[in-house]
Amino acid sequence: MNKTLLIIEDNEQNYYMMRFLLEKKGFTVIGAENGKLGIEMALSSKPLAILLDIQLPEMDGYAVAAELKKHDEMKEIPIIAVTSYAMVGDREQILAAGATGYIEKPIDPDTFVSDIIQYLPKDWKDEP
Repeated sequence: MNKTLLIIEDNEQNYYMMRFLLEKKGFTVIGAENGKLGIEMALSSKPLAILLDIQLPEMDGYAVAAELKKHDEMKEIPIIAVTSYAMVGDREQILAAGATGYIEKPIDPDTFVSDIIQYLPKDWKDEP
C-alpha cells in the first residue's frame, strides 16, 4: 500500500516537525515549498494524502486545493489543510476549495499522526 504523504509547506521548521512525526510512524514523506511545485509533485507521485498549508508563496492553499481537484486522478486523494489560519470562515473556505480536512497549527505532536490518519482512505491499512 502506498504510504507516501506530500507536505506542501514553506516553513522549514513546520515541515521538519511534520515529516519527523510521520516518518516515525512509517510513512514516506515528500515535500514542496510552494503551491506550484506541490501541484507538480502531487500529479507525478499520486500520494496517499496531501498536507497543505494555506499561506504559501506564489499560489495560496485555496488555489492549490482547487487546482488539484480539477484533475480526475486527484479527486480521491485527501487534502488536509494544516494551517495557522484560524479565523471565522477559514475552515469553511478551504473545505469549499477542495480540502478534505483541517488541522490547526501549532500541531500537537501527540495527536498529529492520528489526526492525519482519520482522513486517509478507508482501505488504507497501517501495516509495515
